[in-house]
Amino acid sequence: MDPKSQRVKLNDGHFIPALGFGTGAPPEVPKSEALEVTKFAIEVGFRHIDSAHLYQNEEQVGQAIRSKIADGTVKREDIFYTSKVWSTFLRPELVRPALEKSLKDLQLDYVDLYIIHYPVPLVPGETLLPTDENGKPIFDSVDLCLTWEALEKCKDAGLTKSIGVSNFNHKQLEKILNKPGLKYKPVCNQVECHPYLNQSKLLEFCKSHDIVLVAYGALGAQRTLQWMNPNFPFLLEDPVLSAIAKKHKQTPALVALRYQIQRGVVVLAKSYNKKRIKENIQVFDFELTLEDMKAIDGLNSNIRYYDFQQAVDHPEYPYSEEY
Repeated sequence: MDPKSQRVKLNDGHFIPALGFGTGAPPEVPKSEALEVTKFAIEVGFRHIDSAHLYQNEEQVGQAIRSKIADGTVKREDIFYTSKVWSTFLRPELVRPALEKSLKDLQLDYVDLYIIHYPVPLVPGETLLPTDENGKPIFDSVDLCLTWEALEKCKDAGLTKSIGVSNFNHKQLEKILNKPGLKYKPVCNQVECHPYLNQSKLLEFCKSHDIVLVAYGALGAQRTLQWMNPNFPFLLEDPVLSAIAKKHKQTPALVALRYQIQRGVVVLAKSYNKKRIKENIQVFDFELTLEDMKAIDGLNSNIRYYDFQQAVDHPEYPYSEEY
């Protein structure tokens, strides 16, 4: 199956490719590598590229996209590019300048999707993670409904085709959906989602409101991450996933990605390894059975690898809710 043709319709009429390439990398990976791997991802067939101001690599990712347009591999309209407005830019007057900065870094005229990266506002300034003398984040207080109105204006200005959110719980989504004078619904909610945290309640909620769930961390988290709980199991070593992978002559990673696609979830595959990038695109070459899907559903144990505990004291901290 051609990965370019597997797309999901958004509630604003645009289409998002079901499989995306995630460009966020651990701090030890040099930025220049983002250029190389993004070019490679486009060459092997990825058409959905996900980045963010926070990743500090939009210049390189934009360069990769532009070079693949210049050499005739793709046209701009073939690429679905997502960027995100970071927590220090959630005050409504900072949203458009933040998007314009991303566009300048990317050297693109528009992004396909612009989303609120995280619902917890941080105080604006030069630094992306402002902290006090005790290393605690310095929070801001912003009405996310006003942030949303600023995103709507960016869409009207043609700077982004679609707008959405990330890391929102259902109550935060409800707040936007019930906002008086809402012009556009969020097209998506991008959240951590994998067999150990399958987000079935949030998925159901999103589907009932015609919002697409986009999964990040779909392969769990790398053990190398210094903040990751070392007692957490390593998803890709799970015996159930391994057995299903063996049966289909696939890898556990492909099974984890395929699981999401069959649930109607758009899935981001993040890798800076060329062999694995090429492998991940093969997610459309096989199908899981109903029994496989049930077995994977059974792995859900609410393990959240990315819990951003530092923000737990903020009223907008999203993970205090069940979903």
